[in-house]
Amino acid sequence: MTDHDDDHDHDDHDHEHGHHHGHGHHHGTDDPAHPHNAPLTDVQLRVRALESLLTEKGLVDPAALDALIDTYETKVGPRNGALVVARAWTDPAFKQRLLTDATGALADLGFIGRQGEDMMVVENTPGVHHLVVCTLCSCYPWPVLGLPPVWYKSAPYRARAVIDPRGVLREFGVELPEDVEVRVWDSTAELRYLVLPRRPEGTEGMTELELAALVTRDAMIGTAVVRGPAAPEAPR
Repeated sequence: MTDHDDDHDHDDHDHEHGHHHGHGHHHGTDDPAHPHNAPLTDVQLRVRALESLLTEKGLVDPAALDALIDTYETKVGPRNGALVVARAWTDPAFKQRLLTDATGALADLGFIGRQGEDMMVVENTPGVHHLVVCTLCSCYPWPVLGLPPVWYKSAPYRARAVIDPRGVLREFGVELPEDVEVRVWDSTAELRYLVLPRRPEGTEGMTELELAALVTRDAMIGTAVVRGPAAPEAPR
């Protein structure tokens, strides 16, 4: 799999996905935080109708279902990835293996399974920033990031991440200097990507768990950077 820089013409890119996804739950579809929303697909509409029917019959508690989805989308999965990032920041040998054999390094930590069989980790540096997308569907590394957010699966994000990656990053609040190259990685059924973000300054004395708490899901997709711990307020 080759990467795309921010001057790439996506019309020349062609690949084939060998599986189908069923990420149809409506949770978070109208996310006001990001403008990457798209109309519901036929599958999403059918899932929503099924959920409504089950709710009406008292077989599903929508609040419990939303809580479950939120847990796997924002807590359980991303925490796995955050632990991987923190280990790479503190263990040079592990970081080297992660960058050369991500699948094996992640398996050693127990982060293997469906949607994460073949992985590649790309490292942000002072001169290069990586952004992950899946242009044809929503291939995503579930074992380390959990369920994909709605905006990641939306048509606008999937198209614009390749055509205008800097514009997309700005919408997420990431403003990069012009001399920083943006590389876009297109996930496929065969290979999924995880971004190793840069370690923020002022974290030299922090433990792995403390570092992991700083790492967000979006930073491991490339739509955010990791911020250092908030400075304590000055005494009055």
